Amino acid sequence: MKTVDPINQLDRRFCVAPLLDLTTRHQRYFMRLISQHAVLYTEMITTGAIIYGDRDRYLQYNEAEHPLAIQLGGSEPKDMAQCAKLAEDYGYDEVNINVGCPSERVQKGAFGACLMLEPELIAECVGEMKVATSHTPITVKNRIGVDDHDSYDELSRFIDVISTAGCNTFIIHARKAWLKGLSPKQNREIPPLSYPTVYRLKKDFPELEFIINGGIKSIATEAVAHLKNVDGVMLGREAYHNPYAMIEVDSLLYGDKKETKTRHQTIELFIKYTENQLAKGVPLNHMTRHILGLFHAQPGAKAWRRHLSENATKKGAGIEVLQQAKEIQHKHQKEFDLKNSRR
Repeated sequence: MKTVDPINQLDRRFCVAPLLDLTTRHQRYFMRLISQHAVLYTEMITTGAIIYGDRDRYLQYNEAEHPLAIQLGGSEPKDMAQCAKLAEDYGYDEVNINVGCPSERVQKGAFGACLMLEPELIAECVGEMKVATSHTPITVKNRIGVDDHDSYDELSRFIDVISTAGCNTFIIHARKAWLKGLSPKQNREIPPLSYPTVYRLKKDFPELEFIINGGIKSIATEAVAHLKNVDGVMLGREAYHNPYAMIEVDSLLYGDKKETKTRHQTIELFIKYTENQLAKGVPLNHMTRHILGLFHAQPGAKAWRRHLSENATKKGAGIEVLQQAKEIQHKHQKEFDLKNSRR
């Protein structure tokens, strides 16, 4: 089912979802150590922050993060076009429009999931962004519906209107959003998932690219199965809280048979990155908070998390905190292996 973007050959077979306050540049660098092929997304950045704020702070990234997409929050076509052009100038591989976030804060800014009720406005944004950029794909991340506007006909029209404006790729969280009465967390859990709805979109719009998102946890079973029906799979919180689950992505989904890194090899590489960032004045916990889940379900995982959580925020915390956490986990691992070898 895979469709590779004809403009810049961006292969979205596997993507890591944009997560507000979580998918920072430090987290994305860490993700890249685990998968060389996954398409990474920034956390949502509002157009106002880019236009009126510290532009470098919001747009800078490490070259190792490619392939890398930026997600924009906004609904004013001219502003969206200006930010898309800036993102292209900074070298982003894709500009994604947030049409899926259900939080009240986002609704007050007139963007996110509430925009599913205004497909013509999104189409106008896409059109302006296409004119402003020369080669960067403009994509949309949306839900399958909003509140009581959840019929397949309404969703199909939404896709038709926006694709006509020049958007060829839709990343779809396969559950609708309730704008009133549910928190963002509840919106990730309570509305039921409907993967068949996304599969049907692919059948009805075979020329478009569809990436499925929502509730996916396994690469070997769930992701592989979805790829028989759609073009790509996106993981969010599972990739964040259990990052080493992504170690299978390159081999299983991209056919890359290079030797994979162990967790400890990954940490050694991240330590080098951390040392570099510390020298630039970045606080240690800005980086270590993103790697707490590396040893998920492994011996010493709790001790690893505790040491980092309790010590990385201390004044003057340096690289030794990360090295100590590594040694603590390794000790637990050795004790576990020794105990099992005696059975």
